[in-house]
Parts: sequence; C-alpha cells; structure tokens
Amino acid sequence: MRPTSARLLNVLVPVKRCVDYAVKIRVNPDQKGIDLSVKHSMNPFDEIAVEEAVRLRGKLKDAVKSIKVLTVGPPKAAETLRTALAMGADSGIHVELPETAPSPEPLSIAKLIKASIEKQKEPIDLVIMGKQAIDDDAGQTGQMLAGLLGWSQATFASKVEVDETNKVALVTREIDGGLQEVRCKLPLVVTTDLRLNEPRYASLPNIMKAKKKPIEKFQPSDLGVDVTPILETIKITEPPKRIGGTKVESVDELVAKLKAAGITAV
Repeated sequence: MRPTSARLLNVLVPVKRCVDYAVKIRVNPDQKGIDLSVKHSMNPFDEIAVEEAVRLRGKLKDAVKSIKVLTVGPPKAAETLRTALAMGADSGIHVELPETAPSPEPLSIAKLIKASIEKQKEPIDLVIMGKQAIDDDAGQTGQMLAGLLGWSQATFASKVEVDETNKVALVTREIDGGLQEVRCKLPLVVTTDLRLNEPRYASLPNIMKAKKKPIEKFQPSDLGVDVTPILETIKITEPPKRIGGTKVESVDELVAKLKAAGITAV
C-alpha cells in the first residue's frame, strides 16, 4: 500500500482598506466620524501579513498550495485586494458592503472571515493577519476569529516557522517582558507585529498580472452574517492643541508657577 502524500497548505490573509498613514486625519462636522474623502491604502500591518505569506511560500516551495486574500468593505476595497495580489497572493475574496455602510466592528469581521473559511472548497490551514488596523487600533479581530473557529492562535508575531510535515508552527511573540516562543498546531491564526518583516513593493509586471487574478464576491447575507453595529459612536473630537511652554529663570519661579497652576507637592 502506497503512503498518501501530505496535504498541501492553504493560507488566508485578511486585509483592510484604511485611510493612508501619511494623511492628516480630520473629524467630520457632525463629530460622528472622520473625513473619508482622502487617500486610502492597505493597512500597514496587513501588508506585513501578505509579505509573510509570500515569504512562507518561498521557504516551503510547493508545500503551499494557495494564498488567498480577503477584504470586507465597499467596492473601492477591491483596489486593496489587487495590491495584495500584486505582492504575490493567488486569488481574492471580497465581502462587499455598500459605500455608505458604517464600518463593521471586529466581531462582525471575525464572523465574516469564519464564514468565508467554511465556504472554501479546500480547508484553510493558516490565517495570517495584521495585529491591528491603524484606523481604530482595536487589535481584536484575530483573537475573536481564533475563538470562533476553535483554532490555535499566536498574536504579535515577530517570527514564524512552519513545519508542514507535522502541521505545527513555531512562533516568536513580542510581549512586554521580551520575546516568547509558542508551538502551535495547525490550523492556526497568526497576527503580525512590525518586526516580522519589511513588505516588498509590487513590480509593474506583477501589478499587471494581478488584474487577471480571480476575485470572488459575496454579500454579508450570502455568508449568513449580520454586520449591523452593536456599538454607537457618541462623539469624536480632535485632541486639544498643545500650548507652548514657558522658560523660567530660577527654581523659585518654577515653584511659583506650579502653585499658580494648582499643582502642589504631595
């Protein structure tokens, strides 16, 4: 009896379209959100996730069968998928929302990713995603997704090594006290930290090739997920402008100014 060959790995990378990191954020007049009529780009942490998936294929060669990228957002979010495809992903999934729809909350995103994974013909072995998005800095979706799926999770990863034969991964995590190594069984959800890698720039030939790569489109209703927000934003305001400091000539003058400001010794 001939031994069966090990099943190849399928990788999924969720990405998010965010206001570009170089844009100065402006609050809307109604103070319920920010001005979105500005330049958008892929969330930088998600760029790191795409890069890691492509590098993983470079290390494991033919052991990685597919790299899919997924985004949830309005029609313009397809541009973010095309960027990820140009970086080296094979195909995309776009869960499309109306242009005027409010931004989904982390739990809704996690449910949509879970439903998309379950809809795939071949099982997903590894999800690599940014640890947070730079627009809301929630940092919750990866952990919620792992909880919903019942999978292993390794967050804030600065190094990822996958043993495709034994279906395990050794992940180095960034923690407050330094670094922590965890060994996880696949399937696995990994969230990326800044020091994991430096994303590549897509070349012009790859940008052209990305236009021909397939993208599946779904609505949240197709996946059986209600994305209606359960939280209400009461008010958004810009931080107060900083007031310039004052130079003092002596310690006595400094103490006097502190007392005048109502600051006293404990």
